[in-house]
Amino acid sequence: MRTQDRLLDQDDRALADFAEIADWSLLAGPDDDESGPAVVRALVNRVMTHTTWKPWPLEPGEVIDDEMVSWGFTTPRGTTMIVFAGLAFSDCPDSGWSAYEIGPDDLAAAEAGLDAHWPDHVALVTRHFGVPDYVGDDSIDGFDDEWEPGAGAGRRHLAVWMRPGAQLRLYSTKPTKDPLTTAVGVNYAVYID
Repeated sequence: MRTQDRLLDQDDRALADFAEIADWSLLAGPDDDESGPAVVRALVNRVMTHTTWKPWPLEPGEVIDDEMVSWGFTTPRGTTMIVFAGLAFSDCPDSGWSAYEIGPDDLAAAEAGLDAHWPDHVALVTRHFGVPDYVGDDSIDGFDDEWEPGAGAGRRHLAVWMRPGAQLRLYSTKPTKDPLTTAVGVNYAVYID
């Protein structure tokens, strides 16, 4: 197993960007299976109207294909955000602790690494969003469904902060032997209502 352990600076900036959005319902799109240029343009317009985020420009000759349902944005802090009608997450590859190239005999070490770094991530989100509405881990009986049905499935840890029109979920992937989990880390996303 190999690990990466970096400062949480990128996550700190991304969480500050998320915290600036007072009402996530303004960014929510229709909860349907539609895709394509009209869907993406509507999403871009909603995000541009209600945030300071700038959409990725189309390159000359580039078109939005019929399967597209999301778009990328750059915040004034330089964070890359990916936004869907019901989800937003940041792209912060050089932030925090992660393990990769995990083998079948590395699961306990991966769990220990997640357990050791989880409190720092919770503290960081708490700095931006206040006390979490929920914190749990897979040692709790019924954890998979404790917050809401399926919210803890495949997770070792889960913390949730409620916001108007959304919930920010901080979570870690639960290492498993079958199927073998080859990489784990602590992640977060905003689930837009």
